[in-house]
Amino acid sequence: MDPVLSLQGIGWVLRKTVGAATITQHIRTTTTPEGHTNITFDQILTGGLKGTTENRTLDWTYRPHSDWLFGDVRGKSRWVTLEKYQEEYAGKGDEAVDEDVKYLVDGWDEETKGAELVESYVENDDAGWIARQLWGFAMVDGQRMHVRRVVVRKGKEVRRIRLVYTWQGEL
Repeated sequence: MDPVLSLQGIGWVLRKTVGAATITQHIRTTTTPEGHTNITFDQILTGGLKGTTENRTLDWTYRPHSDWLFGDVRGKSRWVTLEKYQEEYAGKGDEAVDEDVKYLVDGWDEETKGAELVESYVENDDAGWIARQLWGFAMVDGQRMHVRRVVVRKGKEVRRIRLVYTWQGEL
């Protein structure tokens, strides 16, 4: 996480603290009155420290968000298949975007390849970065895990990471 957080303008001490912590996410899903899925992630760091809370309504509408780690951002999220994601973004003449798309769509298990994933797009105008993510499930070391594949760009700089979470609960 350190290179990504550094690119996003997070200071050294905070990066080291986050990097050393175990993060537990409590996830709730609800349905909005309009019928869209809403996912809320409450994060707790080692020692009971409050992490960030993420609220994602999967309707591809920009929403502002502000927290102590990433500051003021705006983002949008939706359900998307890998095929639709590739159709929308790849092969449009931008080699950097094509590399990002390839990274984001690789590495999913067969079940996930045929299903919908969560696509998240977040931007921070003040710090000058954007983050693209796909969330789903993949086999990691022989276990099915919740995975977020993430690309963060700031100007011409790019960082790509895979976040892997143990999943406890129903799918």
